[in-house]
Parts: sequence; C-alpha cells; structure tokens
Amino acid sequence: MTLQTKAYAVHLLTATGAVFAMLAMLAAVEANWSLMYLWLVVAFAVDGIDGPLARRYEVKKNAPIYDGVLLDLIIDYLTYVFVPAFALFKSGLLDGWAGWLSIIVITFTSALYFADARMKTKDNSFSGFPGCWNMVILVLFATAPSWPVILFIVIAFSVTMFLPLKFVHPMRTERWRPVTAPIAFLWTACAGWAAWVDFHPESWALWGLIVTSIYLALAGIAQSLIPARSA
Repeated sequence: MTLQTKAYAVHLLTATGAVFAMLAMLAAVEANWSLMYLWLVVAFAVDGIDGPLARRYEVKKNAPIYDGVLLDLIIDYLTYVFVPAFALFKSGLLDGWAGWLSIIVITFTSALYFADARMKTKDNSFSGFPGCWNMVILVLFATAPSWPVILFIVIAFSVTMFLPLKFVHPMRTERWRPVTAPIAFLWTACAGWAAWVDFHPESWALWGLIVTSIYLALAGIAQSLIPARSA
C-alpha cells in the first residue's frame, strides 16, 4: 500500500465518524441512550486514532484533495455537540425552559468556538473548553444530578469556552502526556462500560468517569498554574 493510499484511508476513517453520528442520532430518537452513547464512544475512539495517523502519513501532503481539519470539525460538531445536546433535551434530565436554554446555549456557543482560529495554544492544548459535550453529558447521564446543577454546569462550561483557560489535548499536549493519555483511554473504557450497563448507579464505571473527568477538565488549568521544569 502506497503512502498516498494510506493517507486517503485516514480520511475514510475520519469520515466514518459521520456514520456513527447518524447511528447515535437514530438511537437517541428512540430514547435508547445506552446505544446512543456506545456509538458516540466508538466515534470518540476513532477521533483519538485518526489524528496521530493523519500526522504519521502526512495527509495534508499526500491526500490534499480533502481537508482533514474541516472534515474533523464537521464530525466533531455532530458527535461532540449536536447529538449529545439533543439527548440532554429529550432525556428528561432538564425540563421546560431549562432544557430549551441549555440546547440553545450549547449549540450556539459551540458553533462559535469551533470556528475560532485561536482555539489551539502553542503547546497544542485548547484555549477554553473545547466543546466536548459528549463527555460532559455522558457524565450527567451517569450521575443524574438535579436540574439546577445540570444547568449550572452547562452555563459554566459554555462561559469557559471564551475564557483564557487551558484544557489539555490528551494526545497532543506533551506536558503530562504519559499520565493524560492513559487517563483518556480509561475515561473511554469507563464511558463504554457505563453505557453498556445502562448507566447503572452502582457500576464501578461511575467513579472512574468522575475521577478521570475531573483530571481531564482541570489538568490544563493546573499546568497554567504550575511552572514547567526547565530542561
């Protein structure tokens, strides 16, 4: 297989995320939240794999017909924002005006953030919350807090999209990557198991999700506060 063929194959892999987004949406329409999140976890795993492969096979050089960055952003908006927001609205976790406000805020602010040319920092982290609502809402499904808590979380994360707070990229932020990458894999495993057992409140995955989510949410902010050791 030539290098060019491998590069185009990476684009095909990325594009499968759109299929998984549709499968997740179909499950969400049927209120099958476990199946919906299983598809979203698969899409999340693909999103974690295609980036390193794209850099390895230099897709910009060897498969220039397709814009991999644009393709990735389109699929990320579907799987990270649109489907999870729909699920939050239809799940019953938020009712009435709180549900309407949440989906409007999530979809509107995320669209602006995904188009922000300043979203990446020099160390390949994210400037502001990177719109990973699939992760946030999955944890809300698993923990089922009260609606005021959910609304507060939605508003808080939406605001942090536009604040100079750093959020790590599990694969591309080099600092603490030996810790961050395994934690991201552990989060994915916990998310998949939580969805598999229909978000059972006594599942071990619940605590795994909480602990790994706290680390992933705060690691970038901690890096900003803790000076890096000089070489």
